[in-house]
Amino acid sequence: MGLKKVLDPKDLTVVANTADDLWVSGNLVSPDLDTVLYTLAGMIDREKWWGIENDSFSTHDFLKSMGHQEVLALGDLDRAVHIFRSELLRKGLSMSQVTERLCRALKVEERVLPMTDDPVSTMISTPEGEMHLQEFWVGRGGRPEVAAVRFRGIEDALPSLEFLEALEKAENEGEPLLIGPSNPVSSIGPILALRGVRDLLKSRKRKSRIVAISPLVGGKPVSGPAAKFMRAWGFPVTDQGVADLLGCVDLMVVSPESDYEGPSVRLDTVMKDEADSLRVAREIVKIVDEEMEKEAETGAI
Repeated sequence: MGLKKVLDPKDLTVVANTADDLWVSGNLVSPDLDTVLYTLAGMIDREKWWGIENDSFSTHDFLKSMGHQEVLALGDLDRAVHIFRSELLRKGLSMSQVTERLCRALKVEERVLPMTDDPVSTMISTPEGEMHLQEFWVGRGGRPEVAAVRFRGIEDALPSLEFLEALEKAENEGEPLLIGPSNPVSSIGPILALRGVRDLLKSRKRKSRIVAISPLVGGKPVSGPAAKFMRAWGFPVTDQGVADLLGCVDLMVVSPESDYEGPSVRLDTVMKDEADSLRVAREIVKIVDEEMEKEAETGAI
């Protein structure tokens, strides 16, 4: 929300994870991508930070009354977006093409890109069996213990052409790349796991500097199952663990009390309201601008 108010739309490109996607009642729901779209469109539910503000749930409730149980509670306006997306996919358009049309329909001026046009699903192994991330987090409330996290289909998935073009543009122009404070395993992990992406970002010839905002405050995730997922992957739930998991970071933005010893900036990243979001966005833009100045002074990394 904050970056939307601080940056010119043409200066902001967002690559969204699509490994959370799943089909619900015949339509494809893309939780991470839709949260980005709704936030940039100014229609996000500011209490839940997912779904559309003031949405109704008549269809969901009526389906439930008829005995049809959905994994996710979809609002009526939210469902319309999923129908829009799914009908275009059925007509043969790619996820990237559909997302571009959604941006136009929702009057989103910023560039929003799905990480891939291929199907990928985050699967969680638990004592109750393997299940989709949404079943684990929404259906089971994140309660089961986590033995493993894998991305089904990632071996055959390629980064979207638009994603690769955005990376190439950032590299050619020496623009910093910002990794947001999302779950490093389930939200950032699938993007980095796409063929060639991590190698490209870890290249010693890379010009673009990578700034990552830690999702941890005081050694704990602000929200979500990041701690369980990081442990399942064998990483400690620390800022150092986040940096090691990502494996491509030049600068970490961490909370003031962090004991992270690598290159970092301390910043209060807790965002309780829009004022906090704007404050953090301004600070992050300042940090990124400083990184660009360093790059201009020192040349390639």
